[in-house]
Amino acid sequence: MNVAVTVGQIAQLLNTPSPSNAQAVVTGLNTLEEAADSELSFCGSEAYVRQLSATRAAAVIVPRRLKIPAGLRVPLLVVEDADLAMAQVLERFAPPVPRPPIGVDSSTRVDPSAILGRIVAIGPNVVIGARSRLGDGCILHAGVYIGEDVSLGDGCELFPGVVVRERITLGNRVTIHAGSVLGTDGFGYRWDGQRHVKVPQIGTIIVEDEVEIGSCVCIDRAKFSATRIGHGTKIDNLVQIGHNVVVGPHCIIVGQAGLAGSAKLGTGVVLGGQTAVRDHVTIGDAAMAAACAAIADDVEPKTVVSGMPALPHRQSLREQAALRRLPDLVVQVRKLQEEVESLRKGISP
Repeated sequence: MNVAVTVGQIAQLLNTPSPSNAQAVVTGLNTLEEAADSELSFCGSEAYVRQLSATRAAAVIVPRRLKIPAGLRVPLLVVEDADLAMAQVLERFAPPVPRPPIGVDSSTRVDPSAILGRIVAIGPNVVIGARSRLGDGCILHAGVYIGEDVSLGDGCELFPGVVVRERITLGNRVTIHAGSVLGTDGFGYRWDGQRHVKVPQIGTIIVEDEVEIGSCVCIDRAKFSATRIGHGTKIDNLVQIGHNVVVGPHCIIVGQAGLAGSAKLGTGVVLGGQTAVRDHVTIGDAAMAAACAAIADDVEPKTVVSGMPALPHRQSLREQAALRRLPDLVVQVRKLQEEVESLRKGISP
């Protein structure tokens, strides 16, 4: 779908003064290097300021804090939060997501005891199990599997190949992207001296309102009670969440992170990519973990940690700096050892 608006209309959308070329037509968005004269671009960092003088973009969104070189000729849209402004513009230009039509595809299998809300859109080859409930306006794309006794709130959207197994509850406006699986048994085994005995996993999963779950995410059901994902939390692709984990409201969990059983995240926690969280660890409200952090102990609220094992970020940086000096220190120690040995030989009888 082709969308065309003027620079002035975009300025109005962002609540910022219009540049001199307010009537120029914008047909899309692109990078500073590749933008054509009918496209909008974005510069959110000092690292890209040097590209502003060469860009052909019709206008560039920049944050107010950015130091702009004098004499720059490209029209600027100056905002407080450039990332948020870009999100607003992207929404204006985003093509519609292909969705199944309202109704139930003829190839779908719906158990007679299942209850479907109003204005649902269910694509081909979907399975909906016994006693499951779908709220109003739910959208299930092709190949979605809904097990028995599952409850979906209003406005949920599940993309192709999503599996939601038995006895799981999703709140309102939950989005789950393609290939994710909710409800696999928690990874629980006990060695009896001869073999690994499977521990039954009889709990559930509760996903609260306005959660978005990326592709190929695995969330395990609880051993008992519930694995819980809090209101407004956003989970990236390829994340593993173990049994009985509790994720608080408005958390961000970035790709390839893994949370072991019974870990607990407070409100607004951010886990960088490939973060590993040990079982039974508690991470306080608004704490943050840098990418590849290995969290083995509780983290206090509003603390930033990094490293393996994870430590307060400044301490981790100091240790990394010291580690880089280790080869030179080894050489110095060896020289000192040689000098000490020479002195010993020189004074020996």
